[in-house]
Amino acid sequence: MDAIDAAELALSLPDIDPSQPSPARIYDFWLGGSQNFEADREAGRRAADAMPTLVGAIRANRAFLGRVVRHLAGTVGVSQFLDLGSGVPTAGNVHEVAMEVNPEARVVYVDVDQVAIAHSRMLLAQTPNAVAILADLRRPDSVLAHPLLRQTLDLTKPVAILMNAVLHFVPDADDPAGIVAAYIEAAAPGSYLALSHAAPDLAHPGEQQQMLDDYQRSTRVPFINREPEVIAGWLAAEDLEIQPPGLVTVDQWQPEPNSVETPILRTYGVLARKP
Repeated sequence: MDAIDAAELALSLPDIDPSQPSPARIYDFWLGGSQNFEADREAGRRAADAMPTLVGAIRANRAFLGRVVRHLAGTVGVSQFLDLGSGVPTAGNVHEVAMEVNPEARVVYVDVDQVAIAHSRMLLAQTPNAVAILADLRRPDSVLAHPLLRQTLDLTKPVAILMNAVLHFVPDADDPAGIVAAYIEAAAPGSYLALSHAAPDLAHPGEQQQMLDDYQRSTRVPFINREPEVIAGWLAAEDLEIQPPGLVTVDQWQPEPNSVETPILRTYGVLARKP
């Protein structure tokens, strides 16, 4: 058994059940991807029908990720990216955006979904400096000790830690604030954290709750909406410096010129720097 197999053995799961919807594959479906099963599409359609602003928020969140990565790789000059909860590869992957700006960029994708990692590894087979690891982001020590991460990233230098639309799957009992703190502690000064997170719908709380109940029943994965003040508290606890334009809805984070505003389910995004 080699070092990579040993690192991932604890997350070796039973054969994939195509009848069991997965958050990563549902997200891929919402983005128009093809790496999903009918069960994922059914769960995704039900959620989108229940909350018409949901798919708009998903796409705005993906666009937010692209703008953040482009800003970090270009304007800021960060060349290392750790994408936690990366999901199934789809349009505008982190390595594609980063390497378009800086061909020397290095990217590590992390996900607990076997399908997501299998497709990521296929996609990255001919891409130097980009790897995918099967790991649970809730176990920072295991993630940070993974041999592929250690081979790809130099944690003594600044790294961009990406937690894009993933911490709302982490219940309070799993200490999301502590998870954020662990990754920040391991990162060098000058590193960045880019984070997005779903928030309660103030206009349609009943409809949102019904949608979430169905989603959680289907996927067997918790989903916790949190107000932006909670996210701000996580950042403040680590003395992170929030970058302009602050903690805002993802469509308002450095939007493209002449972009058209469309209603989205409340989803907040932020970029913060470790001093």
